[in-house]
Amino acid sequence: MRARPQVCEALLFALALHTGVCYGIKWLALSKTPAALALNQTQHCKQLEGLVSAQVQLCRSNLELMRTIVHAAREAMKACRRAFADMRWNCSSIELAPNYLLDLERGTRESAFVYALSAATISHAIARACTSGDLPGCSCGPVPGEPPGPGNRWGGCADNLSYGLLMGAKFSDAPMKVKKTGSQANKLMRLHNSEVGRQALRASLEMKCKCHGVSGSCSIRTCWKGLQELRDVAADLKTRYLSATKVVHRPMGTRKHLVPKDLDIRPIKDSELVYLQSSPDFCMKNEKVGSHGTQDRQCNKTSNGSDSCDLMCCGRGYNPYTDRVVERCHCKYHWCCYVTCRRCERMVERYVCK
Repeated sequence: MRARPQVCEALLFALALHTGVCYGIKWLALSKTPAALALNQTQHCKQLEGLVSAQVQLCRSNLELMRTIVHAAREAMKACRRAFADMRWNCSSIELAPNYLLDLERGTRESAFVYALSAATISHAIARACTSGDLPGCSCGPVPGEPPGPGNRWGGCADNLSYGLLMGAKFSDAPMKVKKTGSQANKLMRLHNSEVGRQALRASLEMKCKCHGVSGSCSIRTCWKGLQELRDVAADLKTRYLSATKVVHRPMGTRKHLVPKDLDIRPIKDSELVYLQSSPDFCMKNEKVGSHGTQDRQCNKTSNGSDSCDLMCCGRGYNPYTDRVVERCHCKYHWCCYVTCRRCERMVERYVCK
């Protein structure tokens, strides 16, 4: 007796979910770690969700890092949702960790972004934790070798980027280095995109300064090297997502490499995100491809961008509704030193996709 097509399709979908190869970002499930879990004993490492054995071992040997890594998982999710709030794919599926849908299970443009962002975020969080004194194993970053420029002097506490990159890569890349975790093409893609995320983080290191002098004259400035905020790194990676390159796994010389699919054979650039499989348009809900659809998503009637009602709603139209907004108004400063405000209400017209 032949199985019905619907049954076969359902079985294949279930198999894809259970044998997916996105082990590299399952650690983002650490965002759900309960506050009651103290993470001060090595046996706690086995209670953490989404880790492969190599990450459990890293947890046991670097227990002091785990609070920071849990924080990084939460920050990665927030940064992804914020960066894609105006797009049809709004990164909502990241919150399903560790049991993702196919938008992140497969080698898509969206998974490329999430791998890059998660790699950047964990290193960003560790580098900043060194600076704030939250980690006993590290401190401020090194003083740069080059002079800081006229009127400036090196001082303060630099973000320890080198330690952040070292420990972040050890943890986030560990799943991709485990044998028998999916195809070689997927591993290469995910390792490449993770490195792109760290490269974007390196590029965000900038000189920050604080003025000193009589009456704010700023005759001397104390300077240090600090990372940009994570939202700025995410914005950079989103730009790279929009121009990501589709690749294939093809022999070059004696080994197979990822090369651009539609261009002349060349090595992929270290700065570009790459993906293996095309994504749907994310207009309609279809969990088989990881699409939540855009029905009931809010859109901007006056925008010409990706959040416009025309693009967000995929031409289906939209419904208007009126929302009551309560905000502070008529604020007044009183000497010294407090502010009083009144509460004002206004009606705002909003739009949601049909």
